[in-house]
Amino acid sequence: MNPNTQYKAGFVTLVGRPNVGKSTLLNKLVGEKIAIISPRPQTTRNIIRGVVTFEEAQIVFVDTPGLMHIDKAPTPVDRKILEETIKGLEGVDVVVVIVEPKIPGPEDEFIFSHLKKIRKPTILALNKIDRIKKEEIDNYMGEYEKLFTFNKSIPISAKKGTNLSILTGEIIGYLPDHPPYYSSDLITDQPERILVAELIREKVFQLTRQEVPYSVLVKVHEFKERSRDLTYISATIYAEHSSQKGILIGKKGSMIKKIGELARKEIENRLGCRVYLDLNIGVKKGWRKNIDSLKDIGFEIR
Repeated sequence: MNPNTQYKAGFVTLVGRPNVGKSTLLNKLVGEKIAIISPRPQTTRNIIRGVVTFEEAQIVFVDTPGLMHIDKAPTPVDRKILEETIKGLEGVDVVVVIVEPKIPGPEDEFIFSHLKKIRKPTILALNKIDRIKKEEIDNYMGEYEKLFTFNKSIPISAKKGTNLSILTGEIIGYLPDHPPYYSSDLITDQPERILVAELIREKVFQLTRQEVPYSVLVKVHEFKERSRDLTYISATIYAEHSSQKGILIGKKGSMIKKIGELARKEIENRLGCRVYLDLNIGVKKGWRKNIDSLKDIGFEIR
């Protein structure tokens, strides 16, 4: 770093309605998978921080659950997560609003109503431009710009990596002068236990249908190195209803076996060592109705 150049660092939240690609964007910006992804909406439950360090700046990205009107949250746990996410907007330096090439809806208006109150530098990122024609980009961005005055509007494709360097450069321009918050080799402050639980939950999303993936809670009980190249992990996938337990186990244990195999490969790739994954299925009836369950999924209440 040039000693005459003031270092910049700050927190940048990624917000948007469900399924606009926030977690895909976070993973792409960080360069590694730290947030689970699924084509289904409302996959992200936690607030996940990803750290990107440059010679002149450090960006701490904060991925958030998809925002919707609080009254539409299906359970008390979902409602509390939304409330905490909205509250957290006040503590960041820059907001990046991720939208799709669609006409703005009630969820977008709900998001903008809160952003108008906090008055932070706000960038519009029109994602998934690889799905539309170039001549349509300005029209869609114009529709969102009618609802909110953005500091900058940038068309991107998180999946293809299009214009992400431009987005990063614009973000750095709005960061305050500040020394780095984290060491340069850190990419996330997410505890490994929570990351492992999320990777297991991602496989439930991939392999099960309807309400089952939304109703599961994954808890890691034991996380222990047994040798230099082997880590033992014991975890339980809790269903919300007894009827879902059989689905998660599958015929002759086929489903839990498949979930375990896929999750183990992802975990090994992330941890960089062999993993013995001891996976079980349990039931926590109505856990989404109990606010205390937020501790089990690692959600931080401010």
